Amino acid sequence: MSDFYHVSSSPHVRAKDTTGRIMLYVIIGLLPTSLFGIYNFGYKALILILVTIASCVASEWVFNKIVHKKNTIGDLSAVVTGLLLALNLPATLPWWQAVLGGVFAIVVVKMLFGGLGQNFMNPALGARCFLLIAFAANMTSFEINAYTGATPLAAMRAGEAVNAMDMLIGRTAGTIGETSAIAILIGAIFLILMGVIDLRIPASYIITFVIFILLFGGYGFDINYVTAQLCGGGLMLGAFFMATDYVTSPITPRGQILFGICCGIFTGLFRCFGANAEGVSFAIILSNILVPLIEKYTVPRAFGQVKESKKAEGGK
Repeated sequence: MSDFYHVSSSPHVRAKDTTGRIMLYVIIGLLPTSLFGIYNFGYKALILILVTIASCVASEWVFNKIVHKKNTIGDLSAVVTGLLLALNLPATLPWWQAVLGGVFAIVVVKMLFGGLGQNFMNPALGARCFLLIAFAANMTSFEINAYTGATPLAAMRAGEAVNAMDMLIGRTAGTIGETSAIAILIGAIFLILMGVIDLRIPASYIITFVIFILLFGGYGFDINYVTAQLCGGGLMLGAFFMATDYVTSPITPRGQILFGICCGIFTGLFRCFGANAEGVSFAIILSNILVPLIEKYTVPRAFGQVKESKKAEGGK
């Protein structure tokens, strides 16, 4: 049969949303965080955002040309990857390292696995972890403008007090897109209202993390400490914009909740017992790897299907 025929049983569901439209919504949702990052860290943040987006789009275009595939940059997924990667980088990172991260995200994590829909981990987070390993010193340097020194999470790890309100607003050191929890939440609310994401993954992620922090954080029911943990280290950005990635998260409702729980547990483990004070990127990537297993045990049973008895299995 010709490849142009795709046979399936009814009913056939059609949706008006295309990949390009969904990616455009995500870009709009990321605008408050991006604009605040530029305001917070100046022209260096703007340059890094533009460079990273350009490197991702160019990498996808060149790869498609080399392998003689249809050009896919029109779906805007490369733009979203570049923007998310930039928001996970410190504004002081050399531009060429950001370009290298963009190439890694698109070529290694996305295109070599078959392109959009085939990658097993979030490309932006994969590239961020690659840069953390390759250029650890530059990726953990936040000396720019008025915000110089360690991030709030690193300060708390050292036993120092932090201002949770400054973290909520964004008057603190960090990566371009992680500092303002308010800006992130504005974009997240837009995506929820547009139906791009729902609250299963973010809510289960955040609730699980809060419970873990209350049990093992060592501060008990300290509202300032819990708020600082939630607002710091890119947890909000990761929960609403990266853990909810359609490709690398489960499609089943129960699976999405279980996925969010895994993200929360891993993040809590890394922050409470790990050497790094952050942990969101690695937590989401580890959870991405577990998605096939999660979906295997959370796929609903087909209507009318019953579990075979042991006698039936034994042929009796």
